[in-house]
Amino acid sequence: MRVKRRSRHRKVVKFYSTCFGFREPYKVLIDGTFVHHLLVHQLLPADDALRELLSASRAPPLLTSKCVVAELRRLGKSHSEAFDAAQLVATASCEHDKVVSAVDCILSLVGDKNPEHYFVATQDSDLRAKLREVPCVPVIYGLKNSLFIEQPSVQQRQFAQLDEEKRIHMEKSEFKKLLKASSEGKTSVNGNAPGVAEKSKFKRNRAKGPNPLSCKKKKPKPQPSAAQNQGPKTDGEAKRKRVRKRKRSAKDSSQAETAS
Repeated sequence: MRVKRRSRHRKVVKFYSTCFGFREPYKVLIDGTFVHHLLVHQLLPADDALRELLSASRAPPLLTSKCVVAELRRLGKSHSEAFDAAQLVATASCEHDKVVSAVDCILSLVGDKNPEHYFVATQDSDLRAKLREVPCVPVIYGLKNSLFIEQPSVQQRQFAQLDEEKRIHMEKSEFKKLLKASSEGKTSVNGNAPGVAEKSKFKRNRAKGPNPLSCKKKKPKPQPSAAQNQGPKTDGEAKRKRVRKRKRSAKDSSQAETAS
């Protein structure tokens, strides 16, 4: 189960990285309910637990806001440990002169498109429901002694698909401007200047010659001998056999004289 859960979380993180440009180090915005959950279930240190959840190479920085800390202070002794822990976390700058609720503060930090690429960690079900409507906000929550990332909602997947189609296809206004420029002779419909031939984007590098490392060395041709250069001889030019005279020894000559 842990392997399947980890693979699901990796797919969610990859979805937000591919479609919305989330990059490491990931920033996690936490509220008071999530801090309280971490302390109750001893999910400490929190940055290591979140690093393992996000399959990150380094621990993600944790952020909160002054409105969240103020809300924990108002909750009293029941959340005193969470208040002390929240004070040790870095605070994101929220533009609130007067303290507002933690839900409103987090929604204002996220905005309509989550420009800071926050992962929002909360146990508040109402806040989680509102964050699902924002296109690019991944939500982290805890269940007993485990942490989970919510799967992207239908609205988030539709937004990512529409955004991808806009990047691929040209808008009508841009196409009309391009047609107008081509009619004036400034550019062609394909974006090239007039009189300039269209060039293919990718050129195949052709081999200029054989690879000298893969070729065998040429063997020297045997030179023909003088006899071969003369060519075949006719019948009349047959070779004369060389007759060798045998030298007789003194013994052989004396035997020959006796015999005669």
